[in-house]
Amino acid sequence: MMIIIKSFVRLFTHLIMNKNQLSIKGSVVIILFFLINPAIYSQKIATLEVMLDKPASGLNIPVSINLDEVTWLSDTLLVLYEVRDGKQNIVPYQIEPGVPRKLTWMVAAGTTAGEKHKFELARGMAMQPETIAATSKDGALVIHSGAKNLLQYWFKTVYPPKGIDTSYKRSAFIHPLWSPHGQVLTRIQPPDHYHHYGIWNPWTHVEYEGDTVDFWNLNARQGTVRFAKFISIENGPVFSEFAALHEHIVFRKTGSEKVAMNELQKVRVYAPGADQDYFFVDFNILMDCAGDSPFKILEYRYAGLGWRTTEKWDNKNSMVLTSEGKTRKDADGSKARWCIVQGEIDSDYAGVVMMSFPTNYNFPEPLRIWPENSNGRGDMFANFCPTKDMDWLLNPGKNYVLKYRFLVFNGHFTAEKAESAWHYFVYPPKVIIYPVK
Repeated sequence: MMIIIKSFVRLFTHLIMNKNQLSIKGSVVIILFFLINPAIYSQKIATLEVMLDKPASGLNIPVSINLDEVTWLSDTLLVLYEVRDGKQNIVPYQIEPGVPRKLTWMVAAGTTAGEKHKFELARGMAMQPETIAATSKDGALVIHSGAKNLLQYWFKTVYPPKGIDTSYKRSAFIHPLWSPHGQVLTRIQPPDHYHHYGIWNPWTHVEYEGDTVDFWNLNARQGTVRFAKFISIENGPVFSEFAALHEHIVFRKTGSEKVAMNELQKVRVYAPGADQDYFFVDFNILMDCAGDSPFKILEYRYAGLGWRTTEKWDNKNSMVLTSEGKTRKDADGSKARWCIVQGEIDSDYAGVVMMSFPTNYNFPEPLRIWPENSNGRGDMFANFCPTKDMDWLLNPGKNYVLKYRFLVFNGHFTAEKAESAWHYFVYPPKVIIYPVK
């Protein structure tokens, strides 16, 4: 690479000294050519072959490798190409710092099984624009891809409407979740349930230090979940991610408060392609007891990661389908790997595929799906509830993890496509690395 740089310096000096031989405009073109074309001086480090064992239904798939097993080069000295039909095309990638570093990119899959996608990691300098980012404004963090808003996370405490009991206030929730076309798919503080907050993760029936505490029904005044601080916020060309610490707080009868459980919630949003009507949201929820007392989540019909959907859906214009073939008529209480909730909205159609990871407690997880006559019109609420049919004891000194992926889309989603999405959430494509010797 030093040879290339020295050659570039000599060329630039020659152009300056011989102005009459080449126009300034032509000089600029050549200089820019060197600056923005990494292929001029790239040096291949490894070939990466991505294998798709099952059809991906045309979905782009996140893949990752341990970068430190391939190279120790700095993040700024790498370029990634996809090799197709003998041509190299630059692929955006993102490197997560840490030990080891992880390199992540998206594979544009087709619809057949046994696909092979070839990539080359090279030494070079590629432009890596920050295409998806989180911006803080007025107590909320908005994740957007360019000018398109995708998700908003509230770290500020939000109060209920004027005249409503202020015990319904809370922070640490997502609203809105937007569809790729911009429709709002969540709802907060509906008059029937003022404690519903878009997408949120409280526990309803908890045994803690001799008392039973409800962190879900805020008007019970027994407890709440509160934003404490951000641990990290990361933006880039492939995804934006924030990690927020949530405190599960017990309200003592004496008027004091105590943190019973800490929850580190990581939310990652992958940037949608320009022509894509879907994007992924990953939830990685790490829980541990805040002190020396256990936190026992008792069996209850709803608890955990819940989604109160848009008020524009009812039992006439929306539907539910689970991995086990259940619909809204019989999904409640059933167990599922994934669940599609979708419906008509603003002369369009949109929805979410909710996916659960096999290492989650009580997998496949029970579902809480509101019945078709909810509120007299069939309002929609969907919830993965691992403690719907059994207790869950969290002991001090141990970590507990729940992982989910939401695929947010416009259009209609089929069971076949949902199954493909779940498969590659759980079983990411195998990447075979061929280092250059």
